[in-house]
Amino acid sequence: MTYRLPPLNALRAFEAAARHLSFKDASAELSVTPTAISHQIRGLEEYLGFDLFHRLTRALELTREGRAMLPKVREGLECFATAIESTRQHEAGGRLLVTSPPALLTRWLIRHLPEFTAAHPEIQLHMAASLETIDARDASGVSGLAGIDVRDDETEVFIRFGRGQYDGCRVDRLFAPAYAVVCSPRLLLGMRPLNVPGDLRRHNLLHDESIMELLDRPTWAEWLQLAGVTGIDANNAGTHFSDPGLVLSAAVDGVGVALASKPLVEAEVAAGRLVMPFDIVIRRPQAYYLVVPEAVADRPIVSAFRQWLRSEAVKVAEE
Repeated sequence: MTYRLPPLNALRAFEAAARHLSFKDASAELSVTPTAISHQIRGLEEYLGFDLFHRLTRALELTREGRAMLPKVREGLECFATAIESTRQHEAGGRLLVTSPPALLTRWLIRHLPEFTAAHPEIQLHMAASLETIDARDASGVSGLAGIDVRDDETEVFIRFGRGQYDGCRVDRLFAPAYAVVCSPRLLLGMRPLNVPGDLRRHNLLHDESIMELLDRPTWAEWLQLAGVTGIDANNAGTHFSDPGLVLSAAVDGVGVALASKPLVEAEVAAGRLVMPFDIVIRRPQAYYLVVPEAVADRPIVSAFRQWLRSEAVKVAEE
């Protein structure tokens, strides 16, 4: 059978531009100029005989034909990447890039890495933190092809915080954090003892206001309502921070009481720098997921990291 296909670069340009709805963002991902992306897509449209995008003043929109083409083009590119990958032989060691949400990386993952590196000295880990690994509230899915080039030997996996819908990837649910009240142990025995939830009326509430638009983070108002506490202006009372690390530092120093993800404060709790005075927790549908593009999923270094990380996540789930 003879296949009449447009150039692969044009299809890759279309998929990236359709995913980002931006020629500029597509060009950054594919390491070409926006003009090159525009020319490739224009050539693809001429080849097909119809437009793929509505080019608005400051935005792009897919046409009806573009929306119909996108899923099949994405599937085809991912299948092509997988087919190429299946013919390659990979050594047991090598370079593995792991991109993670910043808070998870700095407050949980880093502390567990010595076990992995001791067991796998042949693997050269490169850790990166990125807010882009946190799903937006309205995210319906993330393409597994993002950043993956079938010509590249780069091996990258992702830890994402979201709802677990990642096309073209092997996805492992790690754990869903429970959010609890934490504070310095000094507050339990101070001039204003913190014995019951109602005692929070006499304490400073610490608020984490970082990247609020990216996820449905629990709030003090929700926790207080769940605990049956009234008489606190939960939205305005207390001290507000733009970085989660600052919130926990303030809690350790006794500045106030924080609402934090339990897995991310396990080190401070174990060391006695923080305590959890109440058993009341808030949970969310979002969880942390290990997301592995199909194009690299069968590489030995990926399998080793995947097996190890899943075993570490089980420990969190059992707590």
